[in-house]
Amino acid sequence: MKLYRYPEQSSWKALLQRPVADAVSLTQRVRTVLDDVKQNGDAAVKHYTKQFDNVELNTALVSAADFEEAEQSLSEELKQAILTAKNNIVLFHEQQISQPVIVETMPGVQCWRKSVGIERVGLYIPGGSAPLFSTILMLGVPAVLAGCREIVLCSPPDANGKLHPAILFAAKIVGVTKVFRIGGVQAIAAMAYGTETVPSVYKIFGPGNQYVTCAKQLVQQEGLAIDMPAGPSEVAVFADDTVPASFIAADLLSQAEHGADSQVLLVTCSEKLIGEVEAAVAEQLAQLPRKDIAAQALTHSKLILMRDETSAMDLLNEYAAEHLILSCANAAELAEKVINAGSVFLGNYSPESVGDYASGTNHTLPTNGYARAYSGVSVDSFVRKITFQQLSYQGLQSIGSTVIQMAEAEGLQAHANAVKVRLQ
Repeated sequence: MKLYRYPEQSSWKALLQRPVADAVSLTQRVRTVLDDVKQNGDAAVKHYTKQFDNVELNTALVSAADFEEAEQSLSEELKQAILTAKNNIVLFHEQQISQPVIVETMPGVQCWRKSVGIERVGLYIPGGSAPLFSTILMLGVPAVLAGCREIVLCSPPDANGKLHPAILFAAKIVGVTKVFRIGGVQAIAAMAYGTETVPSVYKIFGPGNQYVTCAKQLVQQEGLAIDMPAGPSEVAVFADDTVPASFIAADLLSQAEHGADSQVLLVTCSEKLIGEVEAAVAEQLAQLPRKDIAAQALTHSKLILMRDETSAMDLLNEYAAEHLILSCANAAELAEKVINAGSVFLGNYSPESVGDYASGTNHTLPTNGYARAYSGVSVDSFVRKITFQQLSYQGLQSIGSTVIQMAEAEGLQAHANAVKVRLQ
């Protein structure tokens, strides 16, 4: 990790740049796969599964027997952990469900808004270097609570053509309707366009590598909705001398191990802490099974020494981290100054990994600076909010002249007439 001492504000934009992929060649390669699946359906999906995953698929659809086998193979401890996490996620997300409130804006003029679940949604679950079954809970729970009628899940098969049993168990307990052993760009294409076996959906959710992310952005340009723009996972930590360096090192490495293109930042006003964290990172890194991946992520990660908390918070708001950890004595006070972040973790005993798995909040969050404009996934992500209105004759009399005056001023006489004919 590279150390930056007291950077001037004029340099922050360059300093806070994320790792960038070659967008032109990436887009061309992804576009080729999307177009092929659009034209050739299951045959193209089978071809790319063989090419990219080295798996020959007879059928991509997961059977009832596969679900049963997966459940039997999991330890009771892991199943209980998944159920506990699910219950917490349900409890948190249930509070997001809103009931229609009728507002009488004028006597006889009633307006309200109703949330209606998106009928068909697609969930993409990475399964390559790490089978992210926790993401099924984060996406499946709010989808079911929102009332989505069809929930389609795609995840890449392993070398034996199977999905990790925890993926299938999580999919079953949340209520996913169909699961397919399909990964990568071909999965996004199948859900976007539909094939002979994979139904097309109206909105696609879920993280993925740069190819999956690019595919989601390209199908969005064609009119399909996606959860949010996304990039590699990231964390920013603000810490003071009250936190053990080992805590900070563990938090940084927990994100660095996601992928070689992940990014982690430590922002602090304590130069002493920086040295301690560097030593702790080196010690913990050596013990990680995914140390090679984490080490690559650390090459474009940063240690930033700031003069005071005010400038530190300004810099962190400029960065707009997916995950922001405030490990300091006055975490609650500084939390009030957070403007841009996906999810915030307060104090020395709130590691980001708790939010990733089981506290109840959603871990599908805006990355790459999109936290300036986007929220994380919630029940709202899976609904459309439709407005309704109903007027009595008295209500139309009350509001009629207002509408007529405005419509005629805009030169839209038919609009005015729609009111006049009812009042005459």
